[in-house]
Amino acid sequence: MKSISSIGIIYFGTLLLFLQACKSTENRTITVTLPNQEHNLVKTSWPSIGCWFWTAEEFAPGGYKRFIDLHEKRSPFSLLTTSLRYPGELTDPKLHDQIKAGAEYARHKGMGLVMDLDLRLARQQFLERFPEEQQQIVLLREIPLAGSGSVQTTVQSPSFEDHYTFGRSAYIPLKSEVLGMYLYKKEKGLISQGSVAEINNRFTTSGDKDSINIRVDCMAADEGLTACALVAVTVFTPDVFAPHLLSYQREILQQYQDAPLAGACKDEWGFPGRFEPKTNELWYSRYMAEAYARRRPGRELLRDMLLMAFGEAGKEGERVAAINHYMEMYWQRNGEIETDYYKAIKEIFGQQAVSATHPTWYPFPGDKEIFKNGLSWWSAKRDLAQTDESTPFPVRTALSKKMQSPLWYNMYYEDTLLDYHKDLWVAALGGGRLNYHPLWPSEWKTLTTSLLTTNLMRAEKRISLLNYISTAPVDCPVAVVFGHASALNFSNKKGFADVGLDLTNALWKEGYYTDLIPSDEIASGALRINGEGKIQYGPQVYEAVVLYQPEYEHIGLVDFFTKAGASGKTGLYRMGDLNIDFDGHPVNEQFPAAMQVYGDAGATVAAIISALQAKGVSAQVTGEMRTNSGFPASVMPKPSGTIRLIDGTVIQASGEKDVMGDPIQSTIMVNGETVAFDAMGVAAIRLDKNGNVEALAAGGLKKLRAGNFIIELDNRVDLALFKEAGQWRGIIHGIEEEIPAALTRITSNWGRVQLPAQ
Repeated sequence: MKSISSIGIIYFGTLLLFLQACKSTENRTITVTLPNQEHNLVKTSWPSIGCWFWTAEEFAPGGYKRFIDLHEKRSPFSLLTTSLRYPGELTDPKLHDQIKAGAEYARHKGMGLVMDLDLRLARQQFLERFPEEQQQIVLLREIPLAGSGSVQTTVQSPSFEDHYTFGRSAYIPLKSEVLGMYLYKKEKGLISQGSVAEINNRFTTSGDKDSINIRVDCMAADEGLTACALVAVTVFTPDVFAPHLLSYQREILQQYQDAPLAGACKDEWGFPGRFEPKTNELWYSRYMAEAYARRRPGRELLRDMLLMAFGEAGKEGERVAAINHYMEMYWQRNGEIETDYYKAIKEIFGQQAVSATHPTWYPFPGDKEIFKNGLSWWSAKRDLAQTDESTPFPVRTALSKKMQSPLWYNMYYEDTLLDYHKDLWVAALGGGRLNYHPLWPSEWKTLTTSLLTTNLMRAEKRISLLNYISTAPVDCPVAVVFGHASALNFSNKKGFADVGLDLTNALWKEGYYTDLIPSDEIASGALRINGEGKIQYGPQVYEAVVLYQPEYEHIGLVDFFTKAGASGKTGLYRMGDLNIDFDGHPVNEQFPAAMQVYGDAGATVAAIISALQAKGVSAQVTGEMRTNSGFPASVMPKPSGTIRLIDGTVIQASGEKDVMGDPIQSTIMVNGETVAFDAMGVAAIRLDKNGNVEALAAGGLKKLRAGNFIIELDNRVDLALFKEAGQWRGIIHGIEEEIPAALTRITSNWGRVQLPAQ
């Protein structure tokens, strides 16, 4: 959910070639090939990323030059994730030509323009071409009946908006109509069993798209009964289940194929967001109803919406099943749309084009996000994990495992630079980086320069030294696997919108990094049991896995954990029972005896930490409750400490007192070897299996001692050193004088990268 935006990134192959050509002279950026990236399409180090928002200034002749010129000199950004804050549709040739010119200028200056090309910025043409494929929402409105005469009610049509409606029409109502009317008796808050009847011939309507007045004729037998009108409001945005949606979003990309873009964005996809979603207001369309009927032969979506919204006595299992199927359709279709966008980028721009947008809207796995996209975050195919704002860290780290990306990026904004000064270090100590959004809230006229008034950009440049040697995500020895169906089922009084954050918060607070994963990742094959019998997700192998609130899950879940329990290689824990399956039937199967069951988060966390310590698994950076921009808080790492990556890299980082980094004078043990650093802000090292230095990165390095490998410098240097094809290669940030002899004795292959101007 965005201020002026929360957008993702795409990194086009032509930009990659441009950056790879810059290897030995002083440059704004250098890209290196990372080892052990066989599962990744992107095999190079990731760059620094900034956000750019096009207003009227950018659409003036040459108006894009000011932002690019400033950030060429004063930022380390190689990619600019770019979105419109200007009226007009992407299909307008004038918009196309200006975006193309801006992309050409950015590329000339060594930066890639990553344009938001989502079809929500071309809704008018979609409406004109496919008028019957607009999104609908059904408002279920109950009307108490009388024993004679008639009763009336007026239903107002809702309108929705987000940053895609900036300067253009909101998701306004286009039409309102009553699709059906039911009559029933209610007792104790539920519809009485067997009392439902259709009364479609007993009501009349009047009104327009903004509101509809409903009059129901009453009979003597209606006294004490209730009618329910299913009011469908068509809103001005493509139906998520529209048959032409996938082809249309490809058309938009194709229209920009001639522009030298670094890629394209799709930001916060899903149904229109609602800050106060209601369970008697459910997204609907003819095509969604057809999809529901295909997966549930003999069932009809509108009738089941009555069951889902209010419940019916004697049909508790049917209600569970109806909501489970409806919400599973929800997240699967949104994931399908995101993934097809990813595939379209490959087909249109070439396989070297990389898509990495974030699917998070309201950056918290609660009811707002559930009704936006069904928590489809893990199913949206990307090359790089990305989230936004205050998304909990266990989500960020889990997505990096799913996407096989060595880093995650979080689009971040606050209203003061002091918060950025801390949070870029917090991100680094969680295995990620920031995608820098300008200060927000702030005045529009200051957006271009709001990040350029302190040492923030130089601090980002120092942290980016780690990118040259980060070949794998941060190590999280624990996974919390939450019941996706339970969390999405709004009839579930105990489990709805509960994904286990009490568990993950408690573990992160103690420095035991934990991934948060939906249970559907088991059925997809992404969460698996490896050849050694351990549970694994992407490159991450787990020492402990907690199954959280499995109620309403597919029964295959039991088989998975039974197999994992038989191997005994990953410690298994559970909170919550599985009594009713996905289709509302009682469950007889039992989880393995090896799975330890606890009734509360505190006991579960204590047992996990004790077991990890017994295995010699040490804590990383301890955490604290944090938030940003007023969103819900969760535990995030403190801005100083030591972490480890899955590939064995050990990273020390500290920015608690100074945005440029605090002094690091440490002696630590790495794989049984003593390593001593005198550096500033960051100090990272990876040793090979023989204890020899394989890669290192350090800000303001003065001294390093790792066995017989010694570097002693007269003046501090920001550097990274690593091996390519068995030979040392180094990169230095910022110095203009002769490279010290202590470094040239290691290798003569040094590249220089300039620092952002102040």
